Amino acid sequence: MALPIIGADERLAQRKGIKGVIFGRSGIGKTSLLWTLNASNTLFLDLEAGDLAVEGLEIDTLRPRTWKECRDFAVFIGGPNPALREDQPYSQAHFDEVCGRYGDPTVIGKYETVFIDSITVAGRLCFQWCRGQPEAFSEKTGKPDIRGAYGLHGREMIGWLTHLQHTRGKHVWFVGILDERLDDFNRKVFQPQIDGSKTGLELPGIVDQVITMADIPDQGGQPQRAFVCQTLNPWGYPAKDRSGRLDRVEAPHLGRLMEKIQRPAAPASERLTWPPVTPADPAPAQEPGHG
Repeated sequence: MALPIIGADERLAQRKGIKGVIFGRSGIGKTSLLWTLNASNTLFLDLEAGDLAVEGLEIDTLRPRTWKECRDFAVFIGGPNPALREDQPYSQAHFDEVCGRYGDPTVIGKYETVFIDSITVAGRLCFQWCRGQPEAFSEKTGKPDIRGAYGLHGREMIGWLTHLQHTRGKHVWFVGILDERLDDFNRKVFQPQIDGSKTGLELPGIVDQVITMADIPDQGGQPQRAFVCQTLNPWGYPAKDRSGRLDRVEAPHLGRLMEKIQRPAAPASERLTWPPVTPADPAPAQEPGHG
């Protein structure tokens, strides 16, 4: 058996789906981004039951109500993971069982984009399920163990997200609520609204794109909706652009954003620069008793 090396030409010719998450405060218009996509090849996973913003849009929809349904839809969309045991979710056995109920997975072949609204609600469904599992109870006393529930919740959410990330042939977009808080030093910080801390911390390392949909003032000081796409931004919003093709701020149009990400990449010599680093001098330390 030859070493299964994927040649450069073959790798470049492979169809790659974009995986990303869009955060924003409630009411900023995240669900309305569906209007900017091609509804005929988009599958809408409506976990929030908040589709009033897209009333009148002719789009195919799934409405998971339980964490088990979320896992079933993930394996149906993404296929089985050959690295998993038969008794684990997303395994070949899980995939076969789901196909026995839902039919041939080629029925979703026409969908190029999966829009999941929202990861916030998915986290709540997951935590509700976790609280009923054996790991959420103390082995000694049998009483609920909230730490065990949160530990299981983190593993379940990361497993779900990672499986969808490996769905190479489709674009998968999650949307979620972004909370604004003050830290112990009274500094403004932004955090995804997801139960537990593990998912919010690890999610940016799983997906390709992290976008914050925010209201950014224009030159006249009037608020305007925009996508913040780069990690280094003056507002401190969570953002990441693995493609290297996006500007710091982009128009809030998801369809055009994906087109820009999928454009042929410029040569590395043109898009990658290594300018000299010139950090500012640190402020001098104050002597004790002064200031």
